[in-house]
Amino acid sequence: MSLNRRSLVAAGLAAGADRAFAAPSAPERIVSLNPCLDAILVKVADRGQITAISHYSHDPGATSIGPSAQAFPAVYGSAEEVVALRPDLVLAARYGAPATRAALARLGVRLEVFTLPGSIAESLAQVRRMGQVVGRPQRSEALAAGIEAALAAAAPPPGAPRLSALVFQSGGFAVAEGTMMHELLTRTGFDNAASRYGLKLSGKVPLELLIADPPDVLLAGEARPGAPTWADRVLSHPALEAVAGRMRRASLPQSLTYCGGPVLIAAAQRLAAIRDQALEARA
Repeated sequence: MSLNRRSLVAAGLAAGADRAFAAPSAPERIVSLNPCLDAILVKVADRGQITAISHYSHDPGATSIGPSAQAFPAVYGSAEEVVALRPDLVLAARYGAPATRAALARLGVRLEVFTLPGSIAESLAQVRRMGQVVGRPQRSEALAAGIEAALAAAAPPPGAPRLSALVFQSGGFAVAEGTMMHELLTRTGFDNAASRYGLKLSGKVPLELLIADPPDVLLAGEARPGAPTWADRVLSHPALEAVAGRMRRASLPQSLTYCGGPVLIAAAQRLAAIRDQALEARA
């Protein structure tokens, strides 16, 4: 065998070995069935990789992406609807659409199931995993670094007094310990008042408790522009006039309370601004 021929054979074997150990190619037709996964996906994947996102992200009251979500087709999550899109990767949450997940598994469609993160660390791990499954690990690492930087910047100044706060989500549910929002409150200088009301994870706080022991700040937003929340109706109750001077009202948009991932950046910035305003008003 000539030297040139040997060189060509060696090169061919090396190329074959490279292909054998190469990472699988990035998916080209991704469908997401969960709004919180949507929020990470659009930051990590290429626009051309995304075939569809969940219909929740098209809902102004539920989206964590905002108006830009309208640029992507949306699905409601039925197996027939998803399969018709010919995806090579489907992203789903463990608690959602079990029938669809089972049908996709039977059909051999690649399915990546994510759990609901209960902490910031778990959310960052989810961001990094997303980068791996869509073939964009460097982009997910950059996003995770951005989240960590935003959290560090939103931390209270040394020696700043802590404020008690209560977060009302749509329907009047307050978030308590064991949630990512509780951890976010703690890291931005607030003590979650839900704990002293005896709440576990989430629940409703009776009006009587708010009157007897109001938090320093009540955080509530509007689920839809112009639509009053349950917290608005509670605060309009005449009995709360007695604590109006002791409980500050601040707007925390609902879109910042649903998900982690990139949403943590805006949520941390908003909470830090609310904290600074409340402390300045106290001075």
